Amino acid sequence: MEPLLGAKIGCLFALLALTLVCGLIPIYFKWFQIEGATGRHHRVLSLLGCISAGVFLGAGFMHMTAEALEGIESEIQKIVMQNRTESEGNFSGDANSDHKDYPYGELVISLGFFLVFLLESLALQCCPGAAGGSKVQEEECSGSHVLGLHSHGPLPSPSRSPFRALILLLSLSFHSVFEGLAVGLQTTVAATVQLCVAVLAHKGIIVFGVGLRLVQTGTGSRWAAFSILLFALMSPLGVALGLAVPGGDSEGGRGLAQAVLEGVAAGTFLYVTFLEILPRELAGPEAPLAKWGCVAAGFAFMAFIALWA
Repeated sequence: MEPLLGAKIGCLFALLALTLVCGLIPIYFKWFQIEGATGRHHRVLSLLGCISAGVFLGAGFMHMTAEALEGIESEIQKIVMQNRTESEGNFSGDANSDHKDYPYGELVISLGFFLVFLLESLALQCCPGAAGGSKVQEEECSGSHVLGLHSHGPLPSPSRSPFRALILLLSLSFHSVFEGLAVGLQTTVAATVQLCVAVLAHKGIIVFGVGLRLVQTGTGSRWAAFSILLFALMSPLGVALGLAVPGGDSEGGRGLAQAVLEGVAAGTFLYVTFLEILPRELAGPEAPLAKWGCVAAGFAFMAFIALWA
């Protein structure tokens, strides 16, 4: 038991250290500040942002959505089998089959998507300024219409709302807790290390993308660093919760509630990815093929990591 406990504690600190380092690099290195970048520097940062967008897209589909669907389907099948056992001989199997085949996982993920949509709509209804749109961009846009200009320059960027940045961090934090929980619930050293390495492989580039996103949306350095710190604590928290489960009983930390939370987190993550991250990176008309290639490369990396994670 001691080697296993040592391995899990080592994984806890490894997850914490990697998340902090990768997340703080784009925040404290001025080279990543796109606001003052010009020429080639600006193009490189733009393509780097497209790679991070592809990483988020891959994380949403290949990791968060896939794991949520698998978890919800597994829990629904357990409930169906339990009900079938209890009511054996009283009901036909066709009703249970129809009940099982309903796309509950997709429904939960969609509910997560619409939940964030509703919250943002309420925020915009109550506080029109909550959209976080750039006032300078609005003035430039209105000025172009007044002067009768027909510009082929970059389109006004989508909302840079702090609300969406918060939703991104919350959805990733939920997912990180469950990843850490899975590591903490392993029963052998080999399984613990293997799963931890798989988590580290994709977590590093994801948190780097989060830090880059915070910088590019104009978040202050202190708030960005504080956000990364809170996010970095989520996976170790999950590992600690896994260690607290008596006897390493994996069933004690899993259930329909966890699967539903993962589904909601996946839906919120997809909302931010499609309505904030991708539109922002693809808004400008310059180098569209290069941008496509960078988004595809980021997605391909996450798809490759999914072979083990």
